[in-house]
Amino acid sequence: MSQVFRRNHLRVVSSSLLDTASLAFYTRFRKFKRKDDQCRAFVKRVVTSRLFQIVMISTVSLNAFFMVLWTSYKIRYQLFRVLEISEVIFVSIYASEFSMKVYVDPIDYWKDGYNLLDVVIIIIIVIPHFLRKIKDKHYPYFNIADGIQSLRILKFITYSRGIRTLITAVGQTVYTVASVLTLFFVLMYIFAILGFCLFGASEKGDLNNWGNLAVAFFTLFSLATVDGWTNLQQQLDNRNFVLSRAFTITFILIASFIFLSMFVGVMIMHTEDSIKKFERELMLERHVTLMEEKQVILKRQQEEVSRLMRKQKSVDYKSFSELVENFKKTLRHTDPMVLDDFGTSLPFIDIYLSTLDNQDATVTKLQGLYYEIAHVLSLMLEDLPPKSQSSQKSHDK
Repeated sequence: MSQVFRRNHLRVVSSSLLDTASLAFYTRFRKFKRKDDQCRAFVKRVVTSRLFQIVMISTVSLNAFFMVLWTSYKIRYQLFRVLEISEVIFVSIYASEFSMKVYVDPIDYWKDGYNLLDVVIIIIIVIPHFLRKIKDKHYPYFNIADGIQSLRILKFITYSRGIRTLITAVGQTVYTVASVLTLFFVLMYIFAILGFCLFGASEKGDLNNWGNLAVAFFTLFSLATVDGWTNLQQQLDNRNFVLSRAFTITFILIASFIFLSMFVGVMIMHTEDSIKKFERELMLERHVTLMEEKQVILKRQQEEVSRLMRKQKSVDYKSFSELVENFKKTLRHTDPMVLDDFGTSLPFIDIYLSTLDNQDATVTKLQGLYYEIAHVLSLMLEDLPPKSQSSQKSHDK
C-alpha cells in the first residue's frame, strides 16, 4: 500500500514539475522580444495578402491537374521529366509557405487546426521521397504512399472560407449525429437478432443474407439505404416466410424514412446556422474595414485642416471662404469626405456647399420679409382712430 502511494505521489510530483517547467518556458518565450519586427511585419503582409492567396490556390489547382496527368501511364512516360520537376517545385512552394507562416507567429501557428492540416499534408507529400531513399523501389506499400498524395488538394480548405464554414457545421453536429447513429445502431441490432431468428434457420433459411449476425447487419444496411431491397425481399418470398414483408416494410419505414431524414435535417439546420454566422462575420469585417478606411481619411483631412489653420497665421486670407477653397484643393475627386455616418466625394461637397449658400440667402430674404411685414403691421396699428370718450365712459359703466 505504501509503495502504491509512493508511486502515485512521484507521478503527481513529476507531472506538476513538468507543467511548471512548460509554463515557465512558455512565459519566458513570450517575454522574449524579437529584433526583426520590420521583416516579420513584411512577411505577415505578404502571407495575408490577396495576391499570396491567389498564388497558393493556383498552385494547388495546378498540382491537382498534374496529378490527373500522372494517372495516365502514357502521359507519365512522355512527360516524366516535366512531372518530376513540377513535383519538386510544388513541394518547395508548400515548404516555403509553411516556413513563412511559422516565422510570422511560431507559437499561435500550431493553435490553428487548418495549419496542422497543412503540416500533415506536407508530411504526406515527403513520405514517398523518404521511402524511395530508404526502401527498395519494389517496396509493396509504395502504391499506398502514392495514393494518399491526393490529400494535398485539401489545402484548398485553408484558403476557402466557404468550405471552412461547412466543416464547422459538420463539427457542430458531431454530438447530435453520434446520438442518432447510436440509436440507429440499437435499432439495427434489434432487427438483426430478429432477422437471424426468423430467416436464418439452418434448415430452410436464407443463409447468404441472414446466416449470422454480421451478414444480417450488412443486409439491414442495404435495406436502410433502399438499395436492392426488392431482390432481398424476393429471396425471402421464395422461401415462403410469413412475416418477411412486414419485417422489411417496418424496418425500411423506421430506418430510411425516420432516421435518415432526421440525420439530413440535423445537418441542414446546423449548416444554415453556420452560413448565417459566416454572413454576419463577413458583414462585420466589411464594416470594420470601412471604419478603418474612414478613420485614415479623416485623420489625413484633419491634418490638412490643421496645416491650413497654422498657415493662416502667417498668410493673411481675405475671407473664410478662401480658406475653405484652399482646403478643397487638397481633396481628390475619388476621395470621400467622412461625415458622421457616411462618406461623400468632392463633387457632392461642391453641390452641398452651394445648396447651403442658397439656403442661407433664402433664410436672409425671409428674415427681411418678416421685418417688412412687422413694420407694415406696426404702421397699421398706429393709423387706427382713437376711441371716443363717450364710448369709453359707456364701456366703463
